[in-house]
Amino acid sequence: MDDDTAELAERPYALGELGLQQFAPYLMNRIMGRYNATLRDDLKANGLSTAQMRTLAILAVAEGLTINEIAVYAVIEQSTMSRTLDAMEAQDLLRRETEASDNRVRRIYLTEKGRALFDEVWPVMRSAFQTMFAGVDAEEYATFVAVLQKVLRNIRKHDF
Repeated sequence: MDDDTAELAERPYALGELGLQQFAPYLMNRIMGRYNATLRDDLKANGLSTAQMRTLAILAVAEGLTINEIAVYAVIEQSTMSRTLDAMEAQDLLRRETEASDNRVRRIYLTEKGRALFDEVWPVMRSAFQTMFAGVDAEEYATFVAVLQKVLRNIRKHDF
């Protein structure tokens, strides 16, 4: 941590002194709110909620996760995630399999229909992502992601 960052972290700034445009949690919430709002209409046209879209995206990358793991990755409370998974299973978008070594553990997998639906919505997600990072070069993006990963390591409560 350099001197400027140490001062920022240690000095008891008032929010009014720091300002919303310099308060990273505010900016992150605003960015993600705008990203989700951009996707909402396209998702609705595909019969998907934001929670379902996040679930499809997570399972498209890392299948065989538990409900708890998906809830953490999707940043959704477990009770909401359980209802989301129930609805998606009823739509034949995913399937649950009991883990052989522990009957209490269920692993979640996309069905062919779920993967096909993700393949339909991915271009919309990618377009919103590209819009968000227009004018940001590869080095800036890599630095941005590295900082986000460091912040996540600082605050996370799970090993993933």
